[in-house]
Amino acid sequence: AGMLTALSNRIGDVALLLAIAWMLNYGSWNYIFYLDMMKNNIEMMTIGGLVMLAAMTKSAQIPFSSWLPAAMAAPTPVSALVHSSTLVTAGVYLLIRFNDVLMNWWMAQFLLLVSGLTMFMAGLGANFEFDLKKIIALSTLSQLGLMMSILSMGFYKLAFFHLLTHALFKALLFMCAGSIIHNMKNSQDIRMMGSLSMSMPLTCSCFNVANLALCGMP
Repeated sequence: AGMLTALSNRIGDVALLLAIAWMLNYGSWNYIFYLDMMKNNIEMMTIGGLVMLAAMTKSAQIPFSSWLPAAMAAPTPVSALVHSSTLVTAGVYLLIRFNDVLMNWWMAQFLLLVSGLTMFMAGLGANFEFDLKKIIALSTLSQLGLMMSILSMGFYKLAFFHLLTHALFKALLFMCAGSIIHNMKNSQDIRMMGSLSMSMPLTCSCFNVANLALCGMP
């Protein structure tokens, strides 16, 4: 799992380093001044494409999505930090900063297609999964697909708001899952988890609050 995560992320790292190196051709790394050029200049569009590739690997979009569920072998507190608010949202944040890149029609269409596929596949995969942490990981993948599709439509402020709220409730969801797994003597199989509301009322209440937040309750 560690090797898969490292190799998948290296692709994005290489793309990002290439984009940074290519940007130096224009005399500065202050990309704010280049964003307008990225819509019509072919070389700048290439930089935009590399940035988008880096964002797709970091945020585990198809075809780089396999590392996120595999990384659930990590301890739960690590998952709560890394797989809710830090590593996986780096790609989304990168595209928020480069939101003018997505003014390019074909880039936005491509990202919308990829993020839609990611959402669909993650949702479908979660329906047939019995591992509690894997289900939450696939839910994260689905939410990342949603953020990317919002970005591809040009609503970058909405994507940033979603990123912040998702970090809050997904961290809570992971911590509750960790507490449940600990009390179930390290069993992650949801088929073994019955009547938890009797034995762990507080954890279940927090879990339900996080689930409602995931469903979009205000």
